[in-house]
Amino acid sequence: MRRRGWGVRMRGIWQAAALVLILGCGSIRAAQAVPTTHPRLFGSLAQLQQFRQERAEAYKNLAANARDEKLNDYCWMPAAALVSALENDAKLARAAIARAQTYIQGPIRTGHVTFGHDLALCAIVYDHTHAHWTEAERAAFVAYANKTIEANVNSETGVFHNGYYGYKNWGIGLACYATLHENPRARGFLDALLNDYRTRACPALELAGAGGGWAEGHYVHYWIFEWLVFCEAARACEGLDLYACAPKFFGSRAIASLFEVWPGHAPHELNRPVPMGDGGYGTYGGYSEKILAARRILCAHYRDDPAHAAAAAYNRKIERTCIPEAYSWLDFLWNDPRVPSGDLNAFKRSHFSPGAGWAAARGDWSGDATYLFFRCADRFTAHQHLDAAHFLIYKHAPLAGDGGVYDAFDSSHTSNYYLRSIAHNTILVHDPGERFPDGIRAAGASFNDGGQAYPWCGSPMGHNGNASDAADWKAQGALSDIADFAAFEDRGAYVYMVADATRAYSAKKLELFTRQIVFLRPDTIVICDRVRARSPAFKKTWLLQAMETPKEQDGRLIVANGAGRLTVQTLLPAQTSVKLCSGADLYKVDGQSCPPSKPVDHVPVCRVEISPVQAQAFDVFVHVLTTGSSGAPVPPPATVKDEADGVEVSVAGAAIRFEKSRLGGSVCPAGGARTALAAQAVADGTAAPAGRVAAAPAVAPAAVAAAANEPSAEARALAGTRRAELKAAVLAAVQSGRHEAVFVEVLGKLSKVKLVAANEKELQVSLQGNRFPIAWEGLPPKQMYGIASVYPVDRRALYEYCVGMGLKEEAERELMKTGL
Repeated sequence: MRRRGWGVRMRGIWQAAALVLILGCGSIRAAQAVPTTHPRLFGSLAQLQQFRQERAEAYKNLAANARDEKLNDYCWMPAAALVSALENDAKLARAAIARAQTYIQGPIRTGHVTFGHDLALCAIVYDHTHAHWTEAERAAFVAYANKTIEANVNSETGVFHNGYYGYKNWGIGLACYATLHENPRARGFLDALLNDYRTRACPALELAGAGGGWAEGHYVHYWIFEWLVFCEAARACEGLDLYACAPKFFGSRAIASLFEVWPGHAPHELNRPVPMGDGGYGTYGGYSEKILAARRILCAHYRDDPAHAAAAAYNRKIERTCIPEAYSWLDFLWNDPRVPSGDLNAFKRSHFSPGAGWAAARGDWSGDATYLFFRCADRFTAHQHLDAAHFLIYKHAPLAGDGGVYDAFDSSHTSNYYLRSIAHNTILVHDPGERFPDGIRAAGASFNDGGQAYPWCGSPMGHNGNASDAADWKAQGALSDIADFAAFEDRGAYVYMVADATRAYSAKKLELFTRQIVFLRPDTIVICDRVRARSPAFKKTWLLQAMETPKEQDGRLIVANGAGRLTVQTLLPAQTSVKLCSGADLYKVDGQSCPPSKPVDHVPVCRVEISPVQAQAFDVFVHVLTTGSSGAPVPPPATVKDEADGVEVSVAGAAIRFEKSRLGGSVCPAGGARTALAAQAVADGTAAPAGRVAAAPAVAPAAVAAAANEPSAEARALAGTRRAELKAAVLAAVQSGRHEAVFVEVLGKLSKVKLVAANEKELQVSLQGNRFPIAWEGLPPKQMYGIASVYPVDRRALYEYCVGMGLKEEAERELMKTGL
């Protein structure tokens, strides 16, 4: 799909009352005209002075940063700009302006470079030091901004790719808001940006970002903070709520972020991103500061939501930033002490992000918890890897990791190892006749690793496998829809995850590959893989990327890394060959060596390859992986009963059955009752429809467990109780002075109104200055849901109300938002 250009004519003097952006989830009206005064991007000078009083320690660090001109531009320019405004420091303001001049005087940067950062940093300086610019300097900045925007109309147009948000649009947006009343083209540029966001970006966020994750992987950390900065500027300048345009993503992003980092104890350990796709080795750095700042922004925005209050409690473990000598402006602006803090220990311990195709679970919320990450995603863009049905495991330290090094986007190591299946914890099926296309990511020759297919060279998605937007993704069919996360359940004592990765491989060699994982809390992970090759001669290999070289002990492999240990036991196939690839063999693919150009710490040093001794078309792999502390006793071995129609695993006092002919089975936890494994969520040996995933609540009451079906009599009865509770919560909020905009039927037409009063019998709403009574008793279920959803109500009660009233989409929305 071709993007609309940025050359939009000025539409006259902008009036806030006339500007209505029709966005993806409804109408959002600008609440105010953009102020003519400066500063305004992050609030008025009075608001910033209030921050200074409330956040004294953060301001102390900010002031120190502002006077350390050795800092890089990203850290120094915002700090200097803010402090110069707050202290009316003309000398500091002129120093910041001088730094901005290095960008304004050129040259103009274009393409896949951070020209958006250039614009944003200059805009922040311009806004906060405005009085200290000469007229000529202001005109020069306006000209520079306009030329940069014009030069980059065709740069970073892929909305699934990190550059669209971070490299491009935050800078354009901030520059437009900063210069709006002096730049006759700013409004047109800004409207074009918001239109592109509405028509192209929001559908992508809802598709690839449902549940708060991002299919591109680790690169969400490269752009989410910058984009949120622009969203906050849009809210501060004209009252726009851009988060409401993509609620499936933004409403869950902070929660997903909690599950995209390793566990830990010290503040600098708590935001180490797990590796997903290109980039990221689970170490702390500047992007960790942006992970924290992004979560703080969202927790402040959704401050009435209990799930975000729990996330805020996690944020409070880090009092400020961990690198205060550099990133203090993030802390000063967005570490809001007024954000409510909930009970993290009572919060859910797993999260599912269906758009990104991943789920993660923890044993508990302590720093010593076992952590499991499982991914099986469709194809959206170039930074993804061939890693369907790949997992990561952490206990005290990474134990099962992500292989290879991101040494360059198009190196032989990247295209033949790092992005390929051989570098991940998945399955290889080696067909000697398979040929992978040369030119993966525009690199040279490609080797046969036996892994997942790369069908994008020469296709409409290009050699990088990119979809330009949601419409383009949907049009590509088999090229984009390549995997299914078939089921996810958290039952407290255990978590169940299912992936069907069959379509990720060449159909010429593979007929079936499904992976089922049962995580028995706190420390035991059981993995069952069903693999059917087209020929018995095609060798199957089960992979584990070990962070340290394993040692064999009593028929099991022991991976020790730091204070953590992973015990690996192969139960099926009964006879296997085990190969440990390390040293010079680690980066060999199909007999060819493709090492990285530079060594990197914190990556796996050994690839474990486990293959059946007996060649046959169909194999069931069953592995038990148990985490623990390095000095603790090795756990007792697990046992398995291999029967004609299924396998029964006994481990840690639990019994787990997996069926052979279909997905599913049962679990009997230690001391618990046997329950079925997603009996209604999966199909016999076939892929689930795209986007269809069963996500059961962590604790599923009988009345709401069948949310996807017609409501039972019990569910309808429960909905009546929940409606009364929701009414009471809304009534209390309205009577306390909280008057929200809602949609109800007035004079025979569904209208957006303000709820201004309420009593036990009726609501009072205001429409065009007139008041209308709306009886509680006559409210249709959807309107009742719409009213309750904008007030601080019990989200589980709201979910159960939707289930009982047959509001399936609304129930799914609440389930996705809160992760009940």
